[in-house]
Amino acid sequence: MIILGIETSCDETASALVKDGNKIISSVVASQEKIHSKYFGVVPELASRAHLEKINYVIEKTLVAGSEKFDIVAYTSGPGLLGSLLVGQIVASTIGYVRNVPVVPVNHLEGHILSVLFDNPALKPPFLSLIVSGGHTELVIVKKIGQYKVLGRTRDDACGESFDKVAKMLRIGYPGGPKIEKLAKSGGPGSIKFPRPYLWGNWDFSFSGIKTAVLYHLRGKYPDPGEKISRKDIVNVCASFQQAVIDTLVHKTIKCSQQHKLNNIAVAGGVSANGTLRKQFINAVNREKNMKVYFPEIKLSTDNAAMIASAGYYRAMQLKKENKLGKGFSFSNNKVNPDLELD
Repeated sequence: MIILGIETSCDETASALVKDGNKIISSVVASQEKIHSKYFGVVPELASRAHLEKINYVIEKTLVAGSEKFDIVAYTSGPGLLGSLLVGQIVASTIGYVRNVPVVPVNHLEGHILSVLFDNPALKPPFLSLIVSGGHTELVIVKKIGQYKVLGRTRDDACGESFDKVAKMLRIGYPGGPKIEKLAKSGGPGSIKFPRPYLWGNWDFSFSGIKTAVLYHLRGKYPDPGEKISRKDIVNVCASFQQAVIDTLVHKTIKCSQQHKLNNIAVAGGVSANGTLRKQFINAVNREKNMKVYFPEIKLSTDNAAMIASAGYYRAMQLKKENKLGKGFSFSNNKVNPDLELD
């Protein structure tokens, strides 16, 4: 079965063809980084407009690179920016109507969870998934594909969002994650004592405190907002901030895995592309007995449509089993829980 996946949840316009949920036939992603970089973050109105401009080109290029034939259309129905999501939904619905094929909505976070399976087919549920991206930071038990239990979420800023905001304070550009990671290599991760918000007693996250600590540190050294920040201070802030975030993510995830007796951990989402995060997760699990950590391929860490097509395949199989997979688009038969609490 070949699935055409469409992803328009935020600032990436993407489509892909995936066979049987695990074989990528073709995948195309159009980035909006240049559009939003001047604003140091995603502007929803500009994002939805860019999706409208690029979606036809992206899908046509995907089909030319792969196959004109597909059995199902899967699209991201949430969570995400409403205007951007609407573009994907309308395009998917139109294609489903014209081609007379089923249209399946997919939860964006489920797509990130399943992105790990492309390169790690041996990973089987149950396992613990940490989703770390620009809009989300969540710990989720994957009981089986399609059945999830959310244990904890961020109470304020998402992990990737905090990277973007700190990068804006340092005036080093957007997106913040790659900029901070690169500069952190020249800094001292222990040079500034930023807090680790472990939030004892639960599995939630909070990154606003670290972000505020960075702000106060910079105000203390540079009270004049227009004053240029020295390179030494920039690299040390980057390294110390990044280390505080990574320490928090690794510590809470390992503890959660131990408490729930889940020896396999999957780390997904855009922040999972961070090389330092990957190394420290690997080092942490190596200190434990019988524990393993898995990551998606770097290009599948950020938003893409291959993961949406994969999730769409498994959802379609479940709908088919329940005799609910009809031709064309049906709002009544294609609802999906945007909060991922599907158990």
